[in-house]
Amino acid sequence: MQALELWGGAECTVNRVGNTLRDQTLESGHQNRPEDLDLFARLGMTAIRYPLLWERIAPDSPAALDWGWSDARLARLRRLNIRPIVGLVHHGGGPLYTDLLADSFAPGLANFARSAARRYPWIEAWTPVNEPVTTARFSALYGFWYPHHRDERSFWLALINQIDGVRLAMAEVRKVNSAAKLIQTDDLGRTYATASVRDQAAFDNTRRWMGWDLLCGRVTAEHPFWKRLCGFGLEDRLRRIADEPCPPDVIGVNHYLTSDRFLDHRIERYPAHLRGGQEDRRYADTEAVRVLDPPPPGLRGLLREVWDRYQLPLALTEVHNGSTREEQMRWMADAWSAATELRAEAIDIRAVTSWALLGSSGWNTLLTQPGIYESGVYDVRDGIPRPTAMVGLLRGLADGTDPHPVCQTRGWWRRAIRLHHRPVPRPAPMRERTHAPSPRDAESARLLIAGADEERTGKLVAACVHRGLPCSVATSPRDLSDAVAATACWAILVLGDRPDMLHAAEGTGVYAMQARDRQDPDALLDRLIDGHMLMAAASLIA
Repeated sequence: MQALELWGGAECTVNRVGNTLRDQTLESGHQNRPEDLDLFARLGMTAIRYPLLWERIAPDSPAALDWGWSDARLARLRRLNIRPIVGLVHHGGGPLYTDLLADSFAPGLANFARSAARRYPWIEAWTPVNEPVTTARFSALYGFWYPHHRDERSFWLALINQIDGVRLAMAEVRKVNSAAKLIQTDDLGRTYATASVRDQAAFDNTRRWMGWDLLCGRVTAEHPFWKRLCGFGLEDRLRRIADEPCPPDVIGVNHYLTSDRFLDHRIERYPAHLRGGQEDRRYADTEAVRVLDPPPPGLRGLLREVWDRYQLPLALTEVHNGSTREEQMRWMADAWSAATELRAEAIDIRAVTSWALLGSSGWNTLLTQPGIYESGVYDVRDGIPRPTAMVGLLRGLADGTDPHPVCQTRGWWRRAIRLHHRPVPRPAPMRERTHAPSPRDAESARLLIAGADEERTGKLVAACVHRGLPCSVATSPRDLSDAVAATACWAILVLGDRPDMLHAAEGTGVYAMQARDRQDPDALLDRLIDGHMLMAAASLIA
């Protein structure tokens, strides 16, 4: 088996709300920074998921294609020896002159794919449609994105149009390059439920496979959803897909900490914004990690499920956690460990992808209105990519070196703070082989907080406890020296204008940072972790 690869990807969604397109490449500033690709190359990645989007290249007419931006970036990737995995539609429905529910969607995408393949015949890896099941849900079942439908038939039609788009697009690409590979992504989670709504969970757990099931030719008369889709008048479409399948060369699994869901008929246990369901049956829908005890098996359990179902090569194609810095690092390190462990069981996992290299904007509103910015491997809030501690972590993964000391502690998804609701026992059949044991928090290297301001120190200690960052406090230079001698410390944070403390800290040989201003504790801790990690990885950001 080939070595596990590190892939990357900059969030590149172009989604449509009404007649307005929202472009993450513009919002991150990558549109005007080709030098970002040089930064990515220093991370040690071998491939990158990269936009070659229909909406951006042919926005006004299928006959008017502007390849200028893509020509320059793809040529630069070639010089950097990074393989592009190009996407043609990423959570969109095509340019404004197209419609996800129209018969013309799939042929239109195929025509664009033919032009793209002729323009770049050397590209081998393609994702014509990113996350078709997710896009169909958000656009045609929940109504968040265009065409803003909220009915089941529209959902299935949107999904089948996208699957036909993938099939027809890959057929055109392979006419130009017979070696072209399909990397088919989708968000994947598992739905758990109380007994009263287990049939809804069973439905959701079958629906989550439908994109890959269709492409693999599995949706035939024996499929549990065959009659349901035929009832919507889609039998002829299903038969054509089954007769000419287009199985992925690599199944791309996108999994987030919110992907696993829990449905509970006891709606009084949950706040109003989590209550939903159908008219005749109400239930709460929340993140499974926030209520199940023990927590869901997560990446390891899901990857085993995908492998058992399809026996096709796998990749984790989006790994991102919009959280504090150490939790971002723990999630990525956990994903890499999961892939490594499962490869030892002869499961063919090809790569782990660090997603949202430049962060993302507005996903807390599902891209329906302005929202918060989540930092990625680089923080672009000031318009210039600022490297975070994730840079050193990724380089270390690629080189096989140990991760940052903060990764020795369990992520929040394995600690008690994850529970926001009254715990519910997780069903026994899913308990086995959930994850490898993690070191106990008490055994982790500690952060030493040096300062005499009790209020400020107290807030920082509280933030450290919440974030799983073991810490100690020193109130004098002697206390500081004694603490360093007695405890394994990875950094010293000197609070306030204390030259005596800073001098003592600098004499220990431990990384030290002074914080004179009263910055928010979480922002200050992020800055400390970034500084410590990047000091050791200075060559990556030169």
